Amino acid sequence: MFEPLAVKLRPLTTKDVIGQTHLLGKDKVLTNLIKNKRIFSMILYGKPGIGKTTIATAIVNELGLKYRMLNAVINSKKDFDVVIEEAKMYKGLVVIMDEIHRMNKDKQDLLLPYLESGLIILIGLTSSNPYHKINPAIRSRCQIYELKSLTNEDVIKGLKKACKSIYLKDIKIDKKSLEAIATLANGDLRYAYNLLEVCYYTATNHEINIDIVKSSCNKPINSYDASDDGHYDTISALQKSIRGSDVNAALHYAARLIEAEDLDILFRRLTVIAYEDIGLANPSIGPKVDAMINACERLGLPEAVIPIGTVIIEMALSPKSNSGEASIYKALEDVRSGNIGDVPSHIKTNSPDYKYPHDYPNGYVKQQYLPDKLKNKEYYMYKLTSSYEKQLVDIYNKIKKINK
Repeated sequence: MFEPLAVKLRPLTTKDVIGQTHLLGKDKVLTNLIKNKRIFSMILYGKPGIGKTTIATAIVNELGLKYRMLNAVINSKKDFDVVIEEAKMYKGLVVIMDEIHRMNKDKQDLLLPYLESGLIILIGLTSSNPYHKINPAIRSRCQIYELKSLTNEDVIKGLKKACKSIYLKDIKIDKKSLEAIATLANGDLRYAYNLLEVCYYTATNHEINIDIVKSSCNKPINSYDASDDGHYDTISALQKSIRGSDVNAALHYAARLIEAEDLDILFRRLTVIAYEDIGLANPSIGPKVDAMINACERLGLPEAVIPIGTVIIEMALSPKSNSGEASIYKALEDVRSGNIGDVPSHIKTNSPDYKYPHDYPNGYVKQQYLPDKLKNKEYYMYKLTSSYEKQLVDIYNKIKKINK
C-alpha cells in the first residue's frame, strides 16, 4: 500500500511541528520538559489533523524513550496485557493511546496501578473534551494540554513545505490554489496534505490550479474563514445573535460552523450560551442542548443539522437572563480578593448546633450561613425576565424576611 503524504511528512522532532507554539515555543511547557529530559503522563486534545500524534511521537523520539502505540477501541485487553509485560521488562514504557476517551473500564482498571507507580507513562490523544469524556481516575493522573486550531497561514506553511519535499517532484501550484486547499482543510493539516497529494496526481504534468482543487474535493470552497480571527468572529457572532434574539442570524452563523464541520466548537459554545445568556429564564435549555449534542453524536452529519437547528431556534427566541453568570462572578470576586471569613461554627461538620431545615415548616429556618464578615452580602443579581425566575425571586425574598 502507498503511504499517505501526511505520514511521509510527519515531523520527527517537535521543532518541525507546525503551530502549537503555546506548548512548543521558547520556554513553553513541552519544550522545557524535553530540554530537561523529563516526561509525565499527559492528555493532548484538539481537533483532528492538528498534530496530536505528531507531537506525541516527536517527544518520545527526542527523548529516546521506548514506546508503544495503542488505540483504545481497536486494541484488545490482551494487547494491553502485552504492553504491561513489556513495560515490566524495560522497567518503564511510554504508551501513546489514541481515542483515549473511548477506553472502557476494564482497560482503565488494568492501566491505573501502572500509571500510579510510574511504570507506564501515558500520552493520551483525543479530539473530545477530556473534562467531559475521560474518566476522572485517568484525568487525575495526567496533565491536560489543549492543542489550538491551526490557522490558514499555518496550513499554507505546511503545504509550501510539502511542495518542496522529494515526494512531490516537479509540482506547480499557484497561490490561489494553496489558499483554497487551506480553506477546505479548515485547520486540518493532515487533510490538507492528503488533498494536495490527490491534486498532484490528478493534475496534468502536476500543474495544480483552482479547477483541479475543486474537482478533487467535493466540499464547497465557502466564505467561512478558519483563521483565528474569522473563526472566532463567527463564534462570537453566533452567541451575540442568540443573545440578541435574532433567530435568522443565529441560524446563519450556525450554518457556517456546520459547513466547516466545526461541530465541537459549536456544541461547546451553545452549552455556554445556554447557561450564560438564557440561564434561569429558561432552565430547561441546558438539558435540551445536552440532549441535542447526544443526538448529533449518534446521527452524524448530515442529519445532525436537524436537532441543531431546532435547539438554536428555541435558544434565540427564549427569554434571557445572565443572573447565574453575574452572581457567581460576584461571589468569585470576594473569594479571589481574600474577602471570605470563617465558616460559621454551627454549619461545620457534625456541629450539634446545626438546625436541620427539613425539621421546620416549609423547609426554612432562621440560621446564618455566610461568614460573619459577609453575613449581609447579596450575590444573587436576579433578572425578572421570565415567570420561572420571578418565582425564584419570590422565594429568595421570603427567605430574606425569615433571616432578618
